Amino acid sequence: MHQSIQQSFSVPFQYQIHFTEHIFSTDNVLFANIVRGSRLPKVYFVVDQGVADCHPRLTDQLQAYAKAHQDALSLCGAPLIVPGGEQIKNDHTYFQHILDVVDQLGIDRHSYIVAIGGGALLDMVGMAAAIAHRGVRHIRIPTTVLSQNDSGIGVKNSINAYDKKNFLGTFAPPFAVINDTAFLHTLDDRDWRAGMAEAIKVALIKDADFFYWMEEQAPVLAARGMAPMQHLIYRCAQLHLDHIAGGDPFEMGSSRPLDFGHWAAHKLEQLTQYQLRHGEAVAIGIALDVTYAYRQNMITAQAHQRVISLLHHLGFTLYVPELSQPEVIDGLAEFREHLGGQLTIMLLHDIGQGVEVHTMDEAVIREAVAQLEKMHQGQNTHGHSTDVTL
Repeated sequence: MHQSIQQSFSVPFQYQIHFTEHIFSTDNVLFANIVRGSRLPKVYFVVDQGVADCHPRLTDQLQAYAKAHQDALSLCGAPLIVPGGEQIKNDHTYFQHILDVVDQLGIDRHSYIVAIGGGALLDMVGMAAAIAHRGVRHIRIPTTVLSQNDSGIGVKNSINAYDKKNFLGTFAPPFAVINDTAFLHTLDDRDWRAGMAEAIKVALIKDADFFYWMEEQAPVLAARGMAPMQHLIYRCAQLHLDHIAGGDPFEMGSSRPLDFGHWAAHKLEQLTQYQLRHGEAVAIGIALDVTYAYRQNMITAQAHQRVISLLHHLGFTLYVPELSQPEVIDGLAEFREHLGGQLTIMLLHDIGQGVEVHTMDEAVIREAVAQLEKMHQGQNTHGHSTDVTL
């Protein structure tokens, strides 16, 4: 006799994204109110070394904040300071250390592991929190433009393995995300710029008006104007959350529209030994894919030039020698393998209108790479961007 039972259920997720300044000023009650519950929760902080260096009083502020709000939270250990950047996802030492701490300090599912740092740190800590006890409450406090408008507000956590980016990971929404503007003031110019690539990405596939706004604000954004950057982060976060709520948040299909420009970007990060920031690699990946789309007559010359010009005006370099390496093409197979199923790449039909394709012509990819190289050479020679048609 054959018998079967099929059951379906859904789990609602409440998403908290907060925008504030000086989150750990003792008179800012936001964090205390987020963690406050029927019992006093344990809270454990993991802090990016780069953030700690730029904010040398941060650990003292965490202690003072906990003391001032001892009715809402209890620190269960000194903050753990760890290196930031992609190395934290390649070296699993600190990942294991956080799991050890969960065991040693009795951190449970009603406790909080709080990560303060850039996207790579948030990925790693989120992964540890997601698998300890099958899920410890996790709060992200992103400190870079890219993590505040993209990676830090999503549902993905990961570490790198087998020489592949994000090979090990989980889908686990954070308990809350807190974007604190104060952390942006100490970013170096590369990190300020890099995060804007993700805003361009989401505007190109979802919101033409947002792209046009960035064109108008490009000089102020490049000059580190805080007001337009706050708007950029908020709008980009809003578009990402709308996608998560209305699409395929756990990527059960073969489509990854929010990874527009990423198939080459991930490979470039690996080929440059992660000397490229993620956002810098994404900018190159966007430039490659819009140039490919142009050469395939999918977008107009005007649309292509507008995208390239905005990337240049914001200060991005759109070619590195590694882009010409034959291994870049391997990024397509690795992109497909990460999800399985059919290869699905997001390209452009127009600014604000993405379109999915399931094949890419390798010869045309190489032509697009050559075009970006000539554009780069022309920019270096003449001091401005030059659109080169091969």
